[in-house]
Amino acid sequence: MSKSFSILGKNLKANTADDLQPYLSELEAMEDVEEVHFGANSLGVEACEAIAKVLKNKKNLKIVDLADIFTGRLISEIPQALSALCNALSDSTSLVELDLSDNAFGGRCADAMVPFLENNTNFSIFKLNNNGLGPIGGSIIAKALIKNGEKCKLENKKESNLQILVCGRNRLENGSSKDWKLAFENHLNLKEIKMPQNGIRMEGIKNLVEGLSNCKKLELLDLQDNTATKKGTRAIVKSLKNWKNLKHLNLSDCLLGKTGGISLTTCLSNGSNPNLQILKLQYNEMDKKSIEILSIAITQHLKDLKELELNGNRFNEDDECVEELKKALEIIGQEDALDELDDMEEPESGDEEDESAEEDEDEDEEEEKDEDAVDKGADGSNALPPVTEKQTDDLADMLAGAHIGAK
Repeated sequence: MSKSFSILGKNLKANTADDLQPYLSELEAMEDVEEVHFGANSLGVEACEAIAKVLKNKKNLKIVDLADIFTGRLISEIPQALSALCNALSDSTSLVELDLSDNAFGGRCADAMVPFLENNTNFSIFKLNNNGLGPIGGSIIAKALIKNGEKCKLENKKESNLQILVCGRNRLENGSSKDWKLAFENHLNLKEIKMPQNGIRMEGIKNLVEGLSNCKKLELLDLQDNTATKKGTRAIVKSLKNWKNLKHLNLSDCLLGKTGGISLTTCLSNGSNPNLQILKLQYNEMDKKSIEILSIAITQHLKDLKELELNGNRFNEDDECVEELKKALEIIGQEDALDELDDMEEPESGDEEDESAEEDEDEDEEEEKDEDAVDKGADGSNALPPVTEKQTDDLADMLAGAHIGAK
């Protein structure tokens, strides 16, 4: 007997329990149901309350798919409907995955998910993609996850079960990044984080990555189409050495820049992530020096690399560095790993790269703090000068030159 129930894609418009009665009767009869899929239908408040009543009594539920269930619904309807569904799952001890993607929640609906997120410490996969949460809604979700992690430790005396979190296309921006940082610090078993297309800038990227730095089981990190620049890339590079299990890294469209590309590839060439299988670095203004260093990283450490995306960067597709890269991939038996380089930017004529005024100001302030710290240590005594961010960049260039010269 099947343990999966689905009305996925039936395009139903159900306002009441009666509108769903044949399907609800089928679901009620499935005592051992493990999966339910309601996506691509339009469900009203009463219909959701009827579904919730049935789900609450299902003791073997593992996967609950509620993606795209509010098409055409008024924003005033969604909180009550969402609350009914989430509350029905709050006490489920069998639940593994909840998917609420592709629902137009906005920040106003985030509160409806809070009781579930704070109290259910059993689920391990949470998908909340393309919901328009905004920074306020993002903070509400992150703070609920903080309380979830605290409950695991303080009340249940166990580690968090949360392993996979998807929260992309939600306009999270920088405003929610400090809360996400704390959320990640409370869920150290995280293995996959997908937060693409959120309008997060360098300081926000720094917060997210610092929060993830101690998640040593991390296997996938997707931050595509946010803005890292120097500060964000620097934070990523510092954390890479902690993610020995990392298999998939997507930083495409993150504006790493020339210096960021060198820092990242130098770190990889030092063996920080030997298990990497997928590396996506498209449209990042990386130049040929980064590619030369990456070639060394591949031959020496990235023996499992199967997919490499570099299109849209600042080197010519017929440059010698590309030939070296292809040879490196051939050495590890992955000749077809490299994507098409059909939309490359012209290499810069000078050595200088443009950075936003905002980041320049941030870096100046940090360097001033570093200089002040030279005078006295925490105990008032003389202290050794700290390593500045400029010195970190200079070191990346120096290491890059050493690697290339050693070939």
